[in-house]
Amino acid sequence: MPRFTARTFKIPKIKGISEKTIEEHLKLYQGYVKNANSILEKIPEYSQWAEKDPFVPYFTGELNRRFSFEYNGMRNHEIYFAGFEGGPKSLADSSPLKKMIAEAWGSFDAWLAKFKGMAASVRGIGWQVLWYDPIDEKLLMSWVDEQHYGELNGCSMILGLDMWEHSYVADYQPSGKKAYIEDFFANLNWETIESNLERARE
Repeated sequence: MPRFTARTFKIPKIKGISEKTIEEHLKLYQGYVKNANSILEKIPEYSQWAEKDPFVPYFTGELNRRFSFEYNGMRNHEIYFAGFEGGPKSLADSSPLKKMIAEAWGSFDAWLAKFKGMAASVRGIGWQVLWYDPIDEKLLMSWVDEQHYGELNGCSMILGLDMWEHSYVADYQPSGKKAYIEDFFANLNWETIESNLERARE
């Protein structure tokens, strides 16, 4: 049975988002890894009782449904935290990612304003995401409810902005959502985001 291993991240002290928030957020990420592993272990364990207990198939069915939540929670957070490693670095004007963004949305600044606006305006918890679609070789962006309703099939997450309240409320309060979004981008290492695109295009 495959097992997932929690990654470690070297996140420097960053603007706005406290070390305590990062510490607690990383514990949540580690929980997703643990839960994804647990589900993969429990499904075959419980399935052996299916003939003796008619409720077991319903239970294992719900575990299967839950797996996408735990797995996506794990992978989304890996994109999120990796974006802070190495400290903030800007995106070069000559970078392929910046050129693709400009081609899709008119300019990098126009895209950034749309991305921030979408993240700030959607009510509820979830993720604002920049995707790469390998079929049409283009960038897309969308909102993902929670972390598994609205994932774009076949696309790779290039940039993920966590908009669950645990990401920012302790530091910004509920009314500080826009300030959190601004600080997220102020802390972002765009070289890492560029490398996400490079891997997705391989």
